[in-house]
Amino acid sequence: MDDFHKTRRLPPYVFEQVNRLKAKARAAGADIIDMGMGNPDLPTPQHIVDKLVETVQNPRTHRYSASKGIPGLRKAQAGYYERRFGVKLNPDTQVVATLGSKEGFANMAQAITAPGDVVLVPNPSYPIHAFGFLMAGGSLRSIPATPSPELFEALERAVVHSIPKPIAIILCFPANPTASVADLDFYRDVVAFARKHEIYVLSDLAYSEIYFGDAPPPSILQVEGAMDIAVEFTSLSKTFSMPGWRMGFAVGNERLIAALARVKSYLDYGAFTPIQVAAASALNGSDDCIRETREIYKKRRDVLIDSFGRAGWDIPAPEASMFAWAPIPDQFKHLGSLEFSKLLIEKADVAVAPGIGFGEHGEGFVRIGLVENEQRIRQAARGIRKFFEDAGSNSEELSKSGA
Repeated sequence: MDDFHKTRRLPPYVFEQVNRLKAKARAAGADIIDMGMGNPDLPTPQHIVDKLVETVQNPRTHRYSASKGIPGLRKAQAGYYERRFGVKLNPDTQVVATLGSKEGFANMAQAITAPGDVVLVPNPSYPIHAFGFLMAGGSLRSIPATPSPELFEALERAVVHSIPKPIAIILCFPANPTASVADLDFYRDVVAFARKHEIYVLSDLAYSEIYFGDAPPPSILQVEGAMDIAVEFTSLSKTFSMPGWRMGFAVGNERLIAALARVKSYLDYGAFTPIQVAAASALNGSDDCIRETREIYKKRRDVLIDSFGRAGWDIPAPEASMFAWAPIPDQFKHLGSLEFSKLLIEKADVAVAPGIGFGEHGEGFVRIGLVENEQRIRQAARGIRKFFEDAGSNSEELSKSGA
């Protein structure tokens, strides 16, 4: 494998080390509470499942589908954007259905990247934001993962010092893994910068409906002029608890959407038609299930922050997303995020995602997913409390383990 050009550009998959240890512990009979992967545990709402079952009874839906998505699905996504953001989209030229937002990002990278092209990627970030462009032959330049003055300073430096000039800026708010949020003023500044320097913006809005305050996360496409330079990726995985269905969208700039559609036309025939019909039904239906899901995640967040805090681990409460970005407690920082994550499995029966897996600036943190129920979260807190107490009485051994 190391001899292949594209796989040679990919670093070792950090999360696989945690996954192997998790599997080994479970094989030995341990009850591992898995909060490492952002894999929603809630069932898909019944009315969406019913639509799938109804549609699959029609043999005509068993044939090849359309790689850019059936017309009814693209119209449903356009309708969602108009209701939610006040953004009007042409479903024929500004909407493409993808096999989840991850596939959309990867194929957009294939569509627009020439060897050596520079892409500005948050660090830490969701891995596909970086590695999709690496596999396409691009070069990465890191920018801060928070909507801050430092991010714009990094953008300015990148334009001056990158050769060739960057072709795209990647954004993700609410952020995975950091759970940072951005407002419309931030997007206005980004759009102004990108238009001035003729750089595309690819925005990941997968967590648009998982927020805990009064203000819902905005879309970059709400900004005047954004359609000239931006494409936004969304997903039904979290909004409707449909992760295994693999249904997402790219919407926005017609040139970029056409490029993505062309690449996809060579690679796939789209999702199974009954899945697309059910997804359209989800988008066209009531928002009640979205509000219920949001409330469940909010309660889990509150339980996590409270119970982990009482266990001795103070974690900032995320404003959005299904993750908490947790700083490693001081007494364990010398271990690094990977070794600390391994210890949590071994000593507390809890799995989390090491921050280093999201980029070098993720070191010192772990990502905790709100993918277990409240009882299990409290159980995880009890295991962590015991681990911390035992570690406190055996600090010399712990120090050696990180040497």
